[in-house]
Amino acid sequence: MSFYYKIDPNSFADNSLIQWLTAQGIVQMHASGFYQSEREAADSVSAPEFWTGLVTGQSTASLRIFSGSFTLSQLFAVLQLLPADAAYRLSLYRPHADLALAVRIDLPFALSSEQILALRQLSEPWAAELVYLPAPVFLQQPGVLVMDMDSTAIQIECIDEIAKLAGVGPQVAAVTARAMNGELDFAQSLRQRVATLKDAPDSILKQVLDAVPLMPGLEALVAFLQQHQWQVVIASGGFTYFTEALKQRLQLTATFANQLEIIDGKLTGQVLGEVVDAQTKADVVQQIARQYQIPSGQTVAIGDGANDLPMLAVAALGVAFHAKPKVQAQAKAAIRQGSLLQLLYLLEN
Repeated sequence: MSFYYKIDPNSFADNSLIQWLTAQGIVQMHASGFYQSEREAADSVSAPEFWTGLVTGQSTASLRIFSGSFTLSQLFAVLQLLPADAAYRLSLYRPHADLALAVRIDLPFALSSEQILALRQLSEPWAAELVYLPAPVFLQQPGVLVMDMDSTAIQIECIDEIAKLAGVGPQVAAVTARAMNGELDFAQSLRQRVATLKDAPDSILKQVLDAVPLMPGLEALVAFLQQHQWQVVIASGGFTYFTEALKQRLQLTATFANQLEIIDGKLTGQVLGEVVDAQTKADVVQQIARQYQIPSGQTVAIGDGANDLPMLAVAALGVAFHAKPKVQAQAKAAIRQGSLLQLLYLLEN
């Protein structure tokens, strides 16, 4: 038997949604403040008249709320943006032992682009992440993750660090920033930056590699996905010197990057072969999926720069990570802070 409750969202402005759901369990919620539970209590009320007419069937679409404090009043703000003739199933989940509890809202139908935009604008100032997922990507089925390297898998832009050691740091960093914001053609900007490194000793590459800070959560994420038969790949506009080192360290499926020409122990200022650009990255997602016979619906890409947008678009789930505003706006999902391990919040377990 189900029981119905009425709460005043204004009186819960400072209460944690996580704490409330921990006490309530899984509930069906409505924007009016009514919710349905199997738990009987003294303050339960009879079902309001609107409840019997609500859409309650489950779909594959969901909202995920994670990484930060989130209150009941914020929940009601979300519900007010959703269709009023439906009930929404709320539950808690924790996809990995190193992650905090998060909230899942199952939706009985897909949302429109206008509703998705309204939710993004609502949650923009929040500490928590609010992500809409129109379809699931299943952790328990083989999948593909293609990652950018610089400022995604690692915390630095390798070419900027190389340039610092070569004495041309400021001018290279300025070009990098414009390229990542989509203001410059990536291939052209890369060759321009590499040209400034001419005659620098190749020993500076090892100096950068020895000090490379991995992005928090990288190793745990890769290991966890590999345990579930996922293929994990790096596709980078950076350099093979660094991607190959990460491939060995993390036992990655493959890596794709640009090769610096080195002659007599010095950089020539040239990149060998075709530049790994935005289209190449997108092609890698499809190539690896075909190679391992993985459905396109099981592909995930994650990156931070404008040159990642095509691969984020072609993947079933494209995630902007610590990304530039342009990338966040165009990606299917965004993780604005915290570790890479949070990607697991967006997979269906």
